[in-house]
Amino acid sequence: MDSHAKTLSRYNYGTAAPTIQAMVEAETRRLHSPMPQTRVAKKRVRRMEERTKRVKAKSPPKQYSGISVFAVLGTVFVAVLMVFVVLAQINYNETAAESVRLSLHINELTEKHKALELSFESAVEIKEVERFARDELGMSRPDSGQIIIISSTPRDSAIITGGGEDRGIQGFGNFLKSLTDYFRN
Repeated sequence: MDSHAKTLSRYNYGTAAPTIQAMVEAETRRLHSPMPQTRVAKKRVRRMEERTKRVKAKSPPKQYSGISVFAVLGTVFVAVLMVFVVLAQINYNETAAESVRLSLHINELTEKHKALELSFESAVEIKEVERFARDELGMSRPDSGQIIIISSTPRDSAIITGGGEDRGIQGFGNFLKSLTDYFRN
């Protein structure tokens, strides 16, 4: 066994395993005891004291007090999203205002259209048409002898065929067929 194993076996025998620092302190006490020390033992004591100083001198791991990169990126991302939301709201408000403006313009144009239709209908008077026909075209009203009444002996009538077959899909097909026949002729 090497010297470290002997030391560990000496301290572990019958007890719970002590910490390294406790082992170093025990070894230091043993070596500083009034027993005569050899050159090797003195060297061992010096090494143990140096280790103890290094362990005590070690400071706890550095704590970074800065801000996390992910926190910064998250904040920037949220800020960009907020800007987009504000811009979308502005765009929505402008579109809504434009829609209201166009609706009002449509109402104005509808009223103007109605007024123009009324003025057009009132512009064409029957007396004006009669004057134009008499003066410009040389026409006149018919005399009582010029009026001929035509009477027809048979009355106009219509015959309905195909009791109920023109309903549904077949009726729609017949309708389309009659339309195509009409436009071909």
